[in-house]
Amino acid sequence: MTTDVNTYLAEGCGRCALGGTPDCKVHSWTNELKLLRQVVLDCGLTEESKWGVPCYTYHGDNVAVISAFKNYACLSFFKGALLQDSHKILDKPGENTQSARIIKITSTKQAQALAPILKAYIFEAVEVEKAGLKVSFEKAPEPIPEELASKFKEEPNLKAAFEALTPGRQRGYILHFSQPKQAKTRVSRIEKCIPKIMEGKGFHDR
Repeated sequence: MTTDVNTYLAEGCGRCALGGTPDCKVHSWTNELKLLRQVVLDCGLTEESKWGVPCYTYHGDNVAVISAFKNYACLSFFKGALLQDSHKILDKPGENTQSARIIKITSTKQAQALAPILKAYIFEAVEVEKAGLKVSFEKAPEPIPEELASKFKEEPNLKAAFEALTPGRQRGYILHFSQPKQAKTRVSRIEKCIPKIMEGKGFHDR
C-alpha cells in the first residue's frame, strides 16, 4: 500500500494489482488530483497518506480525501452529509451511504472553476469538526459482521468503496463474510476481498 502522497500521484494507492502500472486509474486523473491537492492544502489542512490515498486532517480528525475512480477524480468528505451543499455538487458514493459525500471532478477546467466553492466546503467541513458534530446512522438493512465494521473504522476509504457498491453486491459480501464461525476465518475472507471491493467489483465478478 502506498505510504506517501507523491507516490500515490505517481503510482496509485497500491491496493490492487493495477498499482504502478499504466492501467492504474490515477494516471487518468493526475492533473485533476494535483489541483484538488493544492485546493485542500490552501485551506491549511494537514496532509497524510492513509489507506493508500491522500487524506487531509484537522487536529488529527479526518476531514477529506482525494482519490481517483474509473470515470472521475473526487474530493470526498467524511461527514459530507452534515454539509449544507448550497451549490448542490455533493453526491453519495453509493445509495446506502449515510455519512460520506463526494464531489466528482472530470476535467482540470472544472476543478479550477470550482476551486473557490471547494474551499468553502472544506472550511465548512472543518467547522463541523470544531463543533464535534456527528452523523446519526440508521440501522443497516443487512447486519454487518463485527470484523468488517472494525475494518471500516481502520480504513474509511474501504468503507466508502463498499458503500459505493450496489446493494446486491454489498449483500453478497456480507453473506460471504458472515458465514464462517471463526473470527479469524471471517477476517481472512475480508482481507482477500479488499482489492475487489476497491475496484468496485462484487464477490462473483471477475
